[in-house]
Amino acid sequence: MGRGRQKAKQRKVARDLKYYAPDTDYQALERELKASYSSDDQDEDDEDYYDVPPATDDWDEEDPKQSS
Repeated sequence: MGRGRQKAKQRKVARDLKYYAPDTDYQALERELKASYSSDDQDEDDEDYYDVPPATDDWDEEDPKQSS
């Protein structure tokens, strides 16, 4: 018997969530984006420090024992 009331309540909650539009603080968003850009610039500076040398490929070299 309580199923209709429960379903109506769920529908109301879903509708409230669907049409909920919080106020957006654009200044806070701008500060956050500027902070992420400055950290990206720092990552580029560290890029040379973390370069990995190319691997030596021992598989391509012929083994002198096998060529005889």
